[in-house]
Amino acid sequence: MSEITWLEETDHRVLTALCATDGAIGLDALAAAVSLDAARVKVVVDGLAARDLATASESVWVELRLAPKGKALDGSALPERTVLEALAAGPGEARIAELAELAGLDKKAAGESLRWLTDKGWATREKDRVVVTDAGRAAVGAPGADEALLAALAGDARRPADDVARDGVDLDAARALLAKRKLVDERRRVDRSAAATTGGRALIESGVEARREVTQLTPELLADGGWRSVALKPYDVTLDAERWTPGKEHPFRRVLDETRRVFLELGFEETASPYCESSFWDFDALFQPQDHPARDMQDTFYVKTPAEARLPDAAIVDRVRRTHEDGGDTGSVGWGYTWSEATSKTTVLRTHTTAASIRALADDPNPPRKVFCVGPVFRNETITYKHLPVFHQIDGIIVDEHASLASLLGTLKAFYNKMGFDRFQFRPAFFPYTEPSLEVFVWHDGKGDWVEMGGAGIFRPEVTQPLGCSVPVLAWGLGLERLAMFRFGIERIRDLYDASLDWLKETARCQW
Repeated sequence: MSEITWLEETDHRVLTALCATDGAIGLDALAAAVSLDAARVKVVVDGLAARDLATASESVWVELRLAPKGKALDGSALPERTVLEALAAGPGEARIAELAELAGLDKKAAGESLRWLTDKGWATREKDRVVVTDAGRAAVGAPGADEALLAALAGDARRPADDVARDGVDLDAARALLAKRKLVDERRRVDRSAAATTGGRALIESGVEARREVTQLTPELLADGGWRSVALKPYDVTLDAERWTPGKEHPFRRVLDETRRVFLELGFEETASPYCESSFWDFDALFQPQDHPARDMQDTFYVKTPAEARLPDAAIVDRVRRTHEDGGDTGSVGWGYTWSEATSKTTVLRTHTTAASIRALADDPNPPRKVFCVGPVFRNETITYKHLPVFHQIDGIIVDEHASLASLLGTLKAFYNKMGFDRFQFRPAFFPYTEPSLEVFVWHDGKGDWVEMGGAGIFRPEVTQPLGCSVPVLAWGLGLERLAMFRFGIERIRDLYDASLDWLKETARCQW
C-alpha cells in the first residue's frame, strides 16, 4: 500500500466510524451512523477494502415467511387435516358430496382437500366416496412437516430457514409437501458487514487529513482560494463510457445528396419535374407506343384526380404525333397506328425521372447542355426484398454535337468512381427510346458477382428531333437504392426505410 496522505471526505467519515466500532458492523447500521445511503456506504467500503483499509464480508441466508395464500389460512388447519379429523371421528368414510357439511368447510375448500388427502396417502377415492387409509389414521393428531412449518411462520413472522430447522422442522419434507401450494415464500437475503483493518485504524489514529474531492475547478473555488484545499478526482479514460450518437442525416438522404454533389461537380445543371406527370412526357415524348405493355395498370399508377394534364405547345405535340404514326420528319416509319391525344393527357405517377430530362430538352434543345435530375419514381411493383413501389433514380442527359458512346461511358465511369466503385461493366441492351443501349453493372464483393444498376444509351432521333434537337443526346437512368444497399451492407431494400433506431445510430457518418 502506497503512503496515503489524505482521504476523501466520505471515505474519511466511514473509516472513522469503522474505527469507532470493535469488530465488524453491518452496513445498514454503518449507514445510519454516518447518515448516508446504504448503497453509497457499500461503494465506499468496497473502495476502502481495495486499499486494505477495511474488510468487507457478506453472508447469504434464506428468509421464510407465509405467502398471501398461507396468511389467508389465518392459523387454521389445512383443509385436508380438517376433513381427515372429521372422517376419523366417524366411520372413516363419507360421500364426497357430504364432505363440506361434515368438516364445516365451504364447498371449494372441501373439493380442494380431496387432492391433498390422496396425494398424502391419507385417503382413497372410491367412486363417489372417500375412505381413510391406515396412513391417514396414523396421521390423526400428528401434524406433518408442512403443518409444522406453517405453524412456525404464523402471523407475520419472517424467520431464517436455519432457525426454523433448529426448531425441529424438517424443511426438506415441508418444501416437498408445499411445493405446489404457494403457501410459503422463500427469499434470498444477504447480510453485509465491514470492519477496519489494522492499517485503517493506524491511518485514522495518525490524524490523516480529510479533503473534499471535486471533478472540476469552478469559478467559486478559484475566487475564494478553495482550490488549495480540495483534491481533483482522477479520471480513468480506459473505462467504458455512455455512448453518444450525434444527430445526422438519414443514411439514404446522404447518398442522394452525394449523388447530387457529384453531378454538380461534373458541371451538370439540375432540373426537376412533377411527381404527377402526363402520359405525354412520361411515355409519348420518349417514342413509347400507346399500346406498350409498360403502360398497363399492372405496371403504372394512374391518377384519378386530376384526370387530365395540360399538353405542351401544339407544334411539339403535333411533331410527336406524326413521329408515332408514320415517323414524321425523322426518317423512321413510326409505329403505324393512330395516335390518341386523350391517351397522352392521362395522368400517372412518373415511372422514371427521364420525364424530367425530356422536359428539360424540350425547354432548351440547343447544345451544349448537361442536365441531371434526382428523385423518386413510382411503379406498380410487388414488394420484395429488392423491389418497392417507390424508389429513386438519377437521370441525366448530355446534349452535344460531339457527344459519343465513349463520352457516355466516361461520364458513367466518373460517377461510379466518385461513389466508391472501381469495378464496373457495360453490356449491350435494348431500350425503346435509345440506340445504341447498354446496361451498367458494378462488382459487389459481398455477393461475389456483377449487379445491374441501370440503363443508358443515345436517344433515338424519334425522341430528340420532335423536340427541336438535331445533335446527339446521351441519356441514362440509374437506381440509387441498390447503390445505398451495397454501401451500408443491407440485404433488403425496405431496411433503408424502416425506422430502426439502432441502425440509424450505428451507421457511420462517413462511408468509403
